[in-house]
Amino acid sequence: MQKGIKMTKVWFDDDGIELKIDVSDGTSVFSNKVYAGYQTMDDLASNLSVFREHIHGDLLDVRLGEFGPEYASGAFHACLHFPRPGHLYITCRMESDFQEFSIKKVASKATLYLKTEPVLLDNFISE
Repeated sequence: MQKGIKMTKVWFDDDGIELKIDVSDGTSVFSNKVYAGYQTMDDLASNLSVFREHIHGDLLDVRLGEFGPEYASGAFHACLHFPRPGHLYITCRMESDFQEFSIKKVASKATLYLKTEPVLLDNFISE
């Protein structure tokens, strides 16, 4: 997979959707699935549209799903940061669904770091 974040709709009903999220830093890849409500997705699109106009020094936290064994499916958290014009840094923390492993429940976890150009954020928002 080439460097980036890809979200694919896996399932949906009247209450929300399940997304498969693939993140690659160009070397490592982590995939998981998360549940999100429609309002959360609408807020995400709106927040990203506002954030893309703040090209210097702004931060945006994106959270889909919830971390921890008490929640269904996995979790995704991204912190987007424009440290200077023309540079977008994204830190992605991800957690898979918890599974039985020996005598406890565990989840796979990853933190990936991405550097990109702001114009690619426009492409992500439109998709």
